[in-house]
Amino acid sequence: MRTTWPERWPSSKRNLPKNVAIIGAGPLGRWLALTAARAGFRVLLEDVMPVNLHHARHALRAELGAETVPNVTFASTIEDAVREADLVIDCVPDELESKLEIFWLLDRMAPPRTVLATPTTRLSIADLAACTYRADKCIAIAEEASALASDAGGTVLLRTTARTAPETAALLKEFWERLGFKTIFEAERS
Repeated sequence: MRTTWPERWPSSKRNLPKNVAIIGAGPLGRWLALTAARAGFRVLLEDVMPVNLHHARHALRAELGAETVPNVTFASTIEDAVREADLVIDCVPDELESKLEIFWLLDRMAPPRTVLATPTTRLSIADLAACTYRADKCIAIAEEASALASDAGGTVLLRTTARTAPETAALLKEFWERLGFKTIFEAERS
């Protein structure tokens, strides 16, 4: 069942994240970093491959027409990227082993308050959340990566579980709305 905003989840501007870590500097990660930085978030962009960070730095500079990329810091380790994060969005391939590994790492390295979000159209967010100690702070961005970037200002579908905390949903709602998207929530079926 889809809904624009569950009535049981009050909206609160105090849920807006300040520090957003993006794991993966491929096309989606670069687009998210640029869009979030332009919306005023402090972004930490990480990729396991140094060459990807190098390309991301140059692509973002070219996009902005500047020598520096305001609000974006490039991190060479996951630990550095998530140390102060309020929200982490992983942009690793939508494959079970990759997502399980990244969720396991993020859960151990990010502060307990940090929300974990992942773009996935095929995987269960309940299964991914079950490998963490923060199942209430896990949510899926149920959109194809290419659709997000091409539909800027459109609608983003967020998939929750029965364990998703209202604060988690509110944080993601505020984040995406600040990026210019409308949000729709869908409860994942078990």
